[in-house]
Amino acid sequence: MIRIKEAVIVEGKYDKIRLSSLIEGLIITTDGFGIFKDKEKMDLLRHLAETRGLLVITDSDAAGFVIRNHLRSCIPPERIRHAYIPDVFGKERRKTSPSKEGKLGVEGMSTEALLLALQRAGVTCDECASSPNEAEEKRLITQKDFYRCGLSGGENSAARRAGLLRFLGLPEKMTAKALLGVINDYMTYDGFYDYFSE
Repeated sequence: MIRIKEAVIVEGKYDKIRLSSLIEGLIITTDGFGIFKDKEKMDLLRHLAETRGLLVITDSDAAGFVIRNHLRSCIPPERIRHAYIPDVFGKERRKTSPSKEGKLGVEGMSTEALLLALQRAGVTCDECASSPNEAEEKRLITQKDFYRCGLSGGENSAARRAGLLRFLGLPEKMTAKALLGVINDYMTYDGFYDYFSE
């Protein structure tokens, strides 16, 4: 079990059950799109963001991104982290048919995929926490680096981003802006340029 400081935000109860087997900490469900109308829950999330931070881990389908983006618009960026699960096609055991997009959600992810998503998000936990000095010394990948490597502003930039998303095991629906927001948690500066020199 990994003890996580942040409040973990998931879509539904089965996601919560799945993560409860891996992490020790507070897990809250958005009840899917219910978060859009639940003022009390949103107030709670704002309070938790202020006091301990939030870690959002939603499904990699369109609905998961709508919920994630709603939370992103309501919570200050320095108080929220995002963990992304990869696009894995299939169906969860409890369901009779796959989801609309045919992708597994958080509840269907392997333990390895979930732990990797948490680690890449830089969660604050006993096993994963890095020292403040490490974070200060790290050279960051910027929008200018994206442009230099053809990930933005070019004719084939969408295809190049899609290749990088597949390589990193991130969801295909991630925008360039969202990718830039998480890429520094996934790759080092040198590793980023090594990827494009191969």
